[in-house]
Amino acid sequence: MGRLLALADLHLSGTGDKPMDRFGELWVDHATRMAESWDASVREDDWVLLPGDLSWAKNLEQAACDLAWIGNRPGQKLLLRGNHDSWWGSRSKVRKALPAGCEILHNSAFAIGGWVVLGSRGWLSPDDPIAGDDDRKVFERELHRLDLSIADAARFDPALGRLAMLHYPPWLAGRAPTEVVTRMHAAGVSICLYGHLHGADHALARRGLHEGIHYHFVAADAVGFRPVVILEDLERS
Repeated sequence: MGRLLALADLHLSGTGDKPMDRFGELWVDHATRMAESWDASVREDDWVLLPGDLSWAKNLEQAACDLAWIGNRPGQKLLLRGNHDSWWGSRSKVRKALPAGCEILHNSAFAIGGWVVLGSRGWLSPDDPIAGDDDRKVFERELHRLDLSIADAARFDPALGRLAMLHYPPWLAGRAPTEVVTRMHAAGVSICLYGHLHGADHALARRGLHEGIHYHFVAADAVGFRPVVILEDLERS
């Protein structure tokens, strides 16, 4: 069986409506470089987890070229919604629009080899200095979505490992963990991957083993626009 890899924040714009080079030289023609790196490093029997901010499209029709880009890459893919994925609609509509070899994590859990993937988009923590009342409401809604995913994970063998895929970071460096971390511990999560942070905010990313969970920060611009190997073997040893 293959490996498990991850890459967040693809920020594809196949329609050309929002070219990423406006965010600096690092993003110039990033989709071409990202495709080259992906195609050279991912095998067909691998799984690639994609935790959000996949396309700038506003609807599924506009997202078709970006979803095709994802579908054309090697490996099986599991997609999660990010805060900029405005094209993401109901579970049934998104699944219908996906290319072959793609699945979604949407208030649900998904088994891959010896692991169960659970998670939700997440949101800005209510205790963040820039958070407002509306952010608290969205954060609570995302906690509920995480609870639904954790509940769905219970239908799988408890001997399988638990891996959380999020878009927003659940715990920033130098700050207290959010309630998402409490939920992950209760669910038996041992691996967590996320993206969302860009530029100078990379310094806020929590990485490595902390209180029993191994954190992987996989925003594309932080990892050279190449999928990161999370597990060399999908079977849990």
